[in-house]
Amino acid sequence: MTSYIPPSKNQSPYLPFGDQRGAQFYGKDILSVNQFSRHDIEYIFGVAKEMREMVTRIGTFDLLKGKILANLFYEPSTRTSSSFTSAMERLGGSVIPINEVRYSSVSKGESLPDTVRTLECYADVIVIRHPEMGSAALAAKYASKPIINAGDGVGEHPTQALLDLFTIVSELGKVDELTITMLGDLKYGRTVHSLSRLLTLFKVKLNYVSPEILRMPPEIITELKSKGMVQAEYNTLDPVISKTDVLYVTRVQKERFENQDDYESVKGTFVITPEVMDQAKDKMIVMHPLPRVGEIAMEVDDDPRAAYFRQMESGLYVRMALLAMVLGKA
Repeated sequence: MTSYIPPSKNQSPYLPFGDQRGAQFYGKDILSVNQFSRHDIEYIFGVAKEMREMVTRIGTFDLLKGKILANLFYEPSTRTSSSFTSAMERLGGSVIPINEVRYSSVSKGESLPDTVRTLECYADVIVIRHPEMGSAALAAKYASKPIINAGDGVGEHPTQALLDLFTIVSELGKVDELTITMLGDLKYGRTVHSLSRLLTLFKVKLNYVSPEILRMPPEIITELKSKGMVQAEYNTLDPVISKTDVLYVTRVQKERFENQDDYESVKGTFVITPEVMDQAKDKMIVMHPLPRVGEIAMEVDDDPRAAYFRQMESGLYVRMALLAMVLGKA
């Protein structure tokens, strides 16, 4: 007779004995892309592909039945919030939506640590978006349940970076040896901050195209250079569009500017039109974290290289994978 061996602290009680490949994610926070290795990414994408197949074949299933997600959003969100909600519900779990923070106790002055400690009394995992950089790490310091960073100010957006990379793999079949051009607001864009850091795990070339006042932060360029990343900066798209495999477009974020005159001076600097696409490779993709505010003409939507809505769908599968993993059911 085989004796029962209880799971160790780092071993998920939900995974079959002998199959602990995802155990390192069980109960863990998802705060920064810097916590992932290339092996981790391959595993996450493998689970995401399984989730995509399951959604296509079945739609919803009971993998996380009985589990509850708290969606804590201090900033407006359509895509990320609804993506996590859909991910949890397709896995059979439930969601506590907190998208209008001004109506909650937070508006009464409750601290972030107190808020997350309260929510973890009701939920098994907390997804948080907050306008201050480092807020997700602060929440994780006080929470005993997993915290997933859904954007902390101009800091990071790790789940977006993972879904962006998953999109590149799904669309082009590889990441290594690609030329990736990031266009628009690179100073305040947390999506490009996280994606550029994640790409240091691969052999790629990064081009940055932006107005002078929206350049990629020097500290990020220095960080990436120390890891061997090949980078180049431009103020126009013309020199690089024909060599680009992935064109990652971002909007100029009006809400990040303290001086609205500065915003007015740079909005509409870059617009991707069918004429711009005529200069691009036949096999390349255009991505955008959305929402867009005029930086990609709607006429481009019919171009098969326009991958931004497929990119949004990728987010569902990646977030399903992450939820299953941190809750020990991947």
